[in-house]
Amino acid sequence: MDCRVLSMTAADGTNVLFVVLDTVRKDHLSAYGYDEPTTPTLETFAEEAAVFEHAVAPAPWTLPVHASMFTGLYPSEHEATQEDPYLEGATTLAESLSAAGYDTACYSSNAWITSYTNLTAGFDDHDNFFQIMPAEFLSGPLASLWQTMNDNDTLRGVADRLVQLGNKVHEHFASEGGGDTKTPAVIDKTIEFVDDSEDFFAFINLMDAHLPYHPPEEYAEEFAPGVDSAEVCQNSKEYNSGARDIDAEEWDDIEGLYDAEIRHIDDQLDRLFTHLKDTGQWEDTMVVVCADHGELHGEHDLYGHEFCIYDPLVNVPCMVKHPEIEAEHDDETVVELVDLYHSVLDATGVDGDGVTLDRTRSLLSADYREFAGEAAPSGTEGAHGPRGDVGFVEYHQPVVELRQLEGKASAAGITLDTDSRFYSRMGAARSTEGKYIHCTRIPDEAYRIDDDPGETDDLAGSDDEILDGLEDELTDFIDRVDADWPDEADGTDGEVLDEMDDGAKDRLKDLGYID
Repeated sequence: MDCRVLSMTAADGTNVLFVVLDTVRKDHLSAYGYDEPTTPTLETFAEEAAVFEHAVAPAPWTLPVHASMFTGLYPSEHEATQEDPYLEGATTLAESLSAAGYDTACYSSNAWITSYTNLTAGFDDHDNFFQIMPAEFLSGPLASLWQTMNDNDTLRGVADRLVQLGNKVHEHFASEGGGDTKTPAVIDKTIEFVDDSEDFFAFINLMDAHLPYHPPEEYAEEFAPGVDSAEVCQNSKEYNSGARDIDAEEWDDIEGLYDAEIRHIDDQLDRLFTHLKDTGQWEDTMVVVCADHGELHGEHDLYGHEFCIYDPLVNVPCMVKHPEIEAEHDDETVVELVDLYHSVLDATGVDGDGVTLDRTRSLLSADYREFAGEAAPSGTEGAHGPRGDVGFVEYHQPVVELRQLEGKASAAGITLDTDSRFYSRMGAARSTEGKYIHCTRIPDEAYRIDDDPGETDDLAGSDDEILDGLEDELTDFIDRVDADWPDEADGTDGEVLDEMDDGAKDRLKDLGYID
């Protein structure tokens, strides 16, 4: 049923805990009906939260999704993408809340959420527990140096060596195991922060469910007994390039390890939630729990979260607790993660110093997504369209993932087809009934997800009225956000890097993704 608002009272002074379950797919949460007991804590949480069935992520990977949640802008508007992996020129949610007097903190172990990418702008305290490279190398003055070092060969050489070392360590973790979970440290830090704060905005990203999967032993024994995590395929590029095959038994083992990681996250959330309740902070805290994107485990012959925008990646879990939001399972409302920006502003009574509060974008509002016929003028930041029942997804040309894929393919003597999804940019319009996907280099796809949730029956060109309408919505959306799609009149978009400026290319070189 639709999300019903209980009160229109302003919520000034409300604390906010914003939790991102990195790379967690909705259908692996027992809180969403999964038959394995992965999330007993979230099942209990769901009794006092709105649980949204049709939440749509604006992209299938970390950087653009977080940038959208932090700015209220779509990827083509904030432009933090693989082509230019920095958030620049936008005021963040944390900056607005900090200016309004909130204590703000960001804790994660995701290497994209650092000062290096500017995603931590506005957080009074932030720490990155990234196991490959310590936070000191990814934040503070060095982060600024990394971004401007293109004219300094010495600094560039240092960065190259650090990236090479990080890649080697990652390969070790992916193939041999090792590396402790950082989630307990994130939770410890969050507890310390909230206890020392008056009005707080605490953002945490929990990375355990991201490849590679090496869950703590007690959870592995429950969900993947007898499975050696060092023996299963932990590198998605090996599978996607065709260099490595995975049979049904190995997929079962991989999913068991994945479920074990999710259960560990859930137990750590129980520790945090229980502390807030025991210290009397729970009732005064808005709690948001969502995933930034999901993961594919062989569906559509893909592994990981790259080269597509199918629902296991972009139809994400989203649960929100707040007194003004009815605690119920909502299977009718399309929620975009971009809307969480406005929902937090609304809950805290802050207008926003960047994109200003739009109450038709706030889950707290009785007018949520009732903006029919109210399309913003062309070029307006945060422009939304005339329909509230459609969510939009953008996947810019995947230059970062592509370079890694090409390396695996080349090492195996495989030549990738350039007229394939690997080289495509994609966009989608999704409602509760259907989904239309526009691609470069490969034909568009369309699915009636109300009848075909697995997206197996492509109905593009079938004259389905719902899907035709979504195609039109997507075209309008691309125009509204002024998306710079490559020329595809002949069905191709040229070399992937042709449209990038020299600065963006240099930054990707510094990160070790291109030669």
